Amino acid sequence: MYRKIFVVLAILILLISCSKRKQNQGSGTWVEVKQADLPSEVSATGTVVPRVGAQVKVGPRVSGKLEHLYVKVGDKVEKGQVLAVVEQKDLQANVLRMESQVKDAEAALAYQRANFQRLSKLYEEGVVSIDAFDAAKKSLDSAEAQLKSAKAQLDYSKIQLSYATITAPISGTIGSVSTQEGETVAASLSAPTFVTILDLSRLEVDAYVDEVDIGRIKVGDKASFSVDAYPDKNWNAKVEAIYPDATIKDNVVYYATILSIEDNYEGFLRPQMTASVTIHLDTLSGVLAIPSKAVKRENGVPYVLVKEGEKSVKRQISIGRESGDLIEVKGGLSLGDKVLVQQQRSEM
Repeated sequence: MYRKIFVVLAILILLISCSKRKQNQGSGTWVEVKQADLPSEVSATGTVVPRVGAQVKVGPRVSGKLEHLYVKVGDKVEKGQVLAVVEQKDLQANVLRMESQVKDAEAALAYQRANFQRLSKLYEEGVVSIDAFDAAKKSLDSAEAQLKSAKAQLDYSKIQLSYATITAPISGTIGSVSTQEGETVAASLSAPTFVTILDLSRLEVDAYVDEVDIGRIKVGDKASFSVDAYPDKNWNAKVEAIYPDATIKDNVVYYATILSIEDNYEGFLRPQMTASVTIHLDTLSGVLAIPSKAVKRENGVPYVLVKEGEKSVKRQISIGRESGDLIEVKGGLSLGDKVLVQQQRSEM
């Protein structure tokens, strides 16, 4: 009696085990091995930044009170446009003073030149001594030097006066204004900043690529990116440079990669926008490929279930690049073979 009960229980356990195995295995679809093109991509996060020279801080090179400020944040300016003017009465007065010194030096030179010419004739006639002749020549040379020095001082004073008028060194948009009319600025070792000019037509993307992927990237690779402000819009770019030095963030090693933007982006992109970057690498063309879900592993060795007649046979395979939902098959399968893609179902 106990033996019969034991046999019945064993049969029930076997049936339940088989039922659960079938439930776990779930339904599947037979998919043919086909040829496909498998692109390779590297994803990274980056930041939109101005290119070198596209962001300039502008300020005066002389001290004084700011008399006029002609721009505000957001204004468009052209190269050479006047942005601000610092008080310049003292500088103008210095220019007038140096102009008068130049005139004095010119008058002194004219006198010494005429005197030297008179003494030269008298010296040739033997009326004056050689000492008098040499003294006249020395006075003439000194007068010429004094005139050169006065003219140099005049040029310098005019340059100082020009520094009181601040002009735009580049064309662009006013990004910030840090000084107001009436404030006094002191130009010492470094010029104070009045305004910052941004050329929004000269931007780039600084992307941070993981050290695992950096060896696959080279200058000239195509790329694309989007920003959070316009998630449905993509811009094409190209790898322009790769920094040799690493950046460590959260104990992960990254390498800064500069991307030049190839599309028109004016009116959309702004500095410091976060960019989602995709760098497009080489493409494997016409390779054998199957769905990645068809691949299983046993002790680390990949295998698939292949249809042979009405049966499914386990077959070890060699795999390569994975791209999207497909994976490259390097060996173990032929074109037209059918592999099982199982759909797993959780137990109730």
